[in-house]
Amino acid sequence: MPDAPEQSFISHLEALRNALLHCVAAAALLYPVGYWLTSYCIDALIRWSCPPELGALSFFSPMEVFIARLKLALILALALGYPYCAWQIWRFLLPALYEKERRALKWGIVFSSVLFLAGVAFCAGVILPMVMRFAAGFATPELKPVLGLSNFLNLAGWLMLAFGLMFQFPLFVLLLVKFGVVQASTLRRQRPYIIVLILILAAVLTPPDVISQLLLAIPTWLLFELGLLLAGRRQTAAEPEIPDKPAADAGDGDGNMADFYRREARRKSTPPET
Repeated sequence: MPDAPEQSFISHLEALRNALLHCVAAAALLYPVGYWLTSYCIDALIRWSCPPELGALSFFSPMEVFIARLKLALILALALGYPYCAWQIWRFLLPALYEKERRALKWGIVFSSVLFLAGVAFCAGVILPMVMRFAAGFATPELKPVLGLSNFLNLAGWLMLAFGLMFQFPLFVLLLVKFGVVQASTLRRQRPYIIVLILILAAVLTPPDVISQLLLAIPTWLLFELGLLLAGRRQTAAEPEIPDKPAADAGDGDGNMADFYRREARRKSTPPET
């Protein structure tokens, strides 16, 4: 049937469209819930992250708080709907995967999600309060800090996203080694260049201050070392053992090179007959 490939392609596009529509519908249904949670999230984040020296946050336009809550509500709706959206994408990909690929993808999704949430939690719980305390240290009796809500939420959002993405480094290293793109030994030799790359990424993903960059670069480097350790162990465990060649096969075309060199040494050491 000449139209079979085209029909199959169209059916795949329809399945993808249905999966994406389900994801959009889930986010839309959860959006009111996310908006209701925004006030609690903002208050909790400010109380946890901002030291008393900074005082209360301000807003500088009548609609600033409302727009900030709308943006935060979308993020919360996507976070709440993530399990359902991941399940929809999983259903779309499932028919095209073999059993081994299904297991690998399933654990990859779980591992990636856990790493991303760990990065966000680490940023919100440790890094963001440190950054805000560092900012409060510049206050003097003559210099009073006046921080806007939008600026604070933008800083918190970018830092959490950066930490969530950079915490994917162990998974990235494992995938590179697993699919044979690069060897673990090569990554070890290229460690100085990778550290420079991590510093560059940290500078791009964080605000233009050295403290934020180092606070992102150091955990990312440690996670890279963890991923390199796991990848090296996995690669060593996956290497097949090469059996010793039987002595009877030493004289064939693929003979044992050690025996060949020993025979040559004996031949050269034997004096010629006169």
